[in-house]
Amino acid sequence: MNKLVFIVDDEVAISRLLTYWVKDKWGYKTEVFGNGEDVVKNLHLKPDLILLDIMLPGLDGLEVLKRVKQYDEDLPVIILSAQGRIEVALESLRYGAYDYFPKPIDTQRLEPAIKNAIKNYDLNRELHNLKENVKKQYSFDNIVSEDGKMQDVFKLVSKVLNNDITVQIYGESGTGKELIARAIHYNGLRKEKPFVVVNCASIPRELLESELFGHEKGSFTGAYQKKLGKFEVANGGTLFLDEIGDLEMTLQAKLLRVIQQREFERVGGTELIKCDVRIISATNRDLKKAVESKDFREDLYYRLNSFPIIIPPLRLRRSDILVLLDHFLNTTNKKFGKNVNGFSKRALKLLYDYDWPGNVRELENTIERCMILGEGNILDVDVLPSHIKNLEITTK
Repeated sequence: MNKLVFIVDDEVAISRLLTYWVKDKWGYKTEVFGNGEDVVKNLHLKPDLILLDIMLPGLDGLEVLKRVKQYDEDLPVIILSAQGRIEVALESLRYGAYDYFPKPIDTQRLEPAIKNAIKNYDLNRELHNLKENVKKQYSFDNIVSEDGKMQDVFKLVSKVLNNDITVQIYGESGTGKELIARAIHYNGLRKEKPFVVVNCASIPRELLESELFGHEKGSFTGAYQKKLGKFEVANGGTLFLDEIGDLEMTLQAKLLRVIQQREFERVGGTELIKCDVRIISATNRDLKKAVESKDFREDLYYRLNSFPIIIPPLRLRRSDILVLLDHFLNTTNKKFGKNVNGFSKRALKLLYDYDWPGNVRELENTIERCMILGEGNILDVDVLPSHIKNLEITTK
């Protein structure tokens, strides 16, 4: 089983009894301590659970519990006490104990309590590791760019990390608008809360209202049960509204109300639901022109456009093309188990001269295609897509 349980009790007979059950009968590894000081000194052994007596010489059980929680707030501690007083149980639970057992200990209850506590601890650690991996994935160190224009973008992004101002990201398709939005969230004040994405262009208009705000059971044909909308799911975190320029006018009005009032109603419902959500939106359209042509509400535009960030297309930051080429070669080598060193000079010039209308996304997909087609350590012109190879003909 390889799970480690600390047994902490100054009565040798009780320690031996617990060791018999926990180690010999239930299969856990154990370490036995007779005082609180030794427990605190040995937390580096990374126990998965602590069975802790309240009455100890020196540091008492509650003080040990406090120090354990300072070391690792998720580490489960089950309190044992011969006193049998409800006040002791309540106080230990208030300081973060997982459970409380009076002596003599009911081992039939203790075994499932230990099993469930360790299972929850494992899940919490796994969740913590996932969150840390996500933070690393969307740290600014992982956004590959050396171009001065993108460095200016990063400076703007750094200004919105420690506040909740509404951010509007402009950029052509494939420039990495969602990547910037995720970087803002996972490096900002709401990083421990959900980051929820809604693509306003990919969801049918008749379903988008329900997707955003949820619906009540029976509110329309097919609404067989209540559904939570993305605003409720994202509560406390960030809602990223991609392609916001494609949002129809009736939903624009409802979105404006949510931003202003921080409350909404589900489709078919009457209950006002409070929400605390940071809005980051993105578009490849010129929203100012959309306002002038009456396709976008002016009041919503100014609400969303509190802090605009413009991501330049790849053709306007050509110094990034070669940097991204190296980056995608490395990641694709790992993905496909290859050992490609780079492109020939002819191929490299064509890739550099191409305008990349699909931006970074097109560049990444092109590199993957070249890696699949290519043989050997150097990729030549023959693996490039025809529209890029044709540049060589048109420039002659």
